[in-house]
Amino acid sequence: MSEQNTERIPFHKPSIGDGEIAAVVEVLRSGWLTTGARTHELESLVGERVGVKHALAVNSGTAALHLALMTLGVGRGDEVVMPTTTFTACGEVCSYLGAIPVLAEVGHDGLLSARDIESRLTARTKAVMPVHLGGLTVDTEPIRATIPDGISIVEDAAHAFPADVRGVPAGRLGDAAAFSFYATKTMTTGGEGGMLLTDRDDVANRASRLRLHGIDADAWNRYGAGGSWFYQVVEPGFKYNLTDVAAAIGIVQLKRLDDLARARAAIAAEYDAAFADCDLLAVPPRRPGDAHAWHLYMIRLRLDALTLDRAQIIRKLADFGIGTSVHFIPLHLHAWYQREFGYRPGQFPVAEQLYECSVSLPIWPDMTKAEVARVATTLLAILEDARHPVQV
Repeated sequence: MSEQNTERIPFHKPSIGDGEIAAVVEVLRSGWLTTGARTHELESLVGERVGVKHALAVNSGTAALHLALMTLGVGRGDEVVMPTTTFTACGEVCSYLGAIPVLAEVGHDGLLSARDIESRLTARTKAVMPVHLGGLTVDTEPIRATIPDGISIVEDAAHAFPADVRGVPAGRLGDAAAFSFYATKTMTTGGEGGMLLTDRDDVANRASRLRLHGIDADAWNRYGAGGSWFYQVVEPGFKYNLTDVAAAIGIVQLKRLDDLARARAAIAAEYDAAFADCDLLAVPPRRPGDAHAWHLYMIRLRLDALTLDRAQIIRKLADFGIGTSVHFIPLHLHAWYQREFGYRPGQFPVAEQLYECSVSLPIWPDMTKAEVARVATTLLAILEDARHPVQV
């Protein structure tokens, strides 16, 4: 392979401009930094955008998942069905509640399906957690038709804002949903942040208390103009509230959301075109008619045609200054899930095969065409050099 530019192209770089900086400075000068007017404004704007009755800002997508399960009645001994192809937050929040993460196989698109769920349902199943992966959404209609009444659907929509299924936005496809505003997401609240979305008053009312120690009034209500010093602790809660500093960034990012999403989609299209004639990889799946958020661009390597494995290809890309990631190490391959729940390698062969061949390439809104082209041409050259020789 010939000499190439090795100036680093990171896996991700946040798109933060003067608007976000000015919004933070305004909050810093206001004298009110924690949950207040900016946070409530962000909640209102996100709720209106998605079309849900309640949007509750929290400090992470993990917090949103935890509160969703808790307020939907998941407790000790209950089971929550989820795909093994996901981040550990999904199973972790079950452990907070004494519940059991019941892992399921995924389809070749990496998503949980009604077929995967059906054999996992028991009398103890309390919820199903479909995970939207990389910006591709799970169609929850077949899942709803499969599960009995009384089992809730909690969307892990961390990768899926803005995405939809037949025009219905992610965040409105179940009984509750969790958004993440982590640094790598299409919009961020400054590195960390999340939101719980639901149309259910009971879920929202309890989650609103639980996110701030289980008290019946947040700090804005107690210390803001017209607020009262008196409050009651209704039940033990958590320190999950979002600050106004973070929300100020989120408000500006939300106004830019469509532009940020379009920039990601344009990069995905450039990758698609670059890889169109390559028989050594497959581009990410997508469904016609559904909006893809393009949080990730996850290629699948055709390892049977290559002399290198996935780890070696990632190292070679790093040698040329290109950052990558892998989404995800299936949960059943992690030590804690094996030790605690008895999962073992080989149980979910589709998930394992996808894991072994997947690489997430850089995709962030401010990538230049030259950077996208360099990622693509470098990868193609590495793969071509690693092509198995033709046997005569």
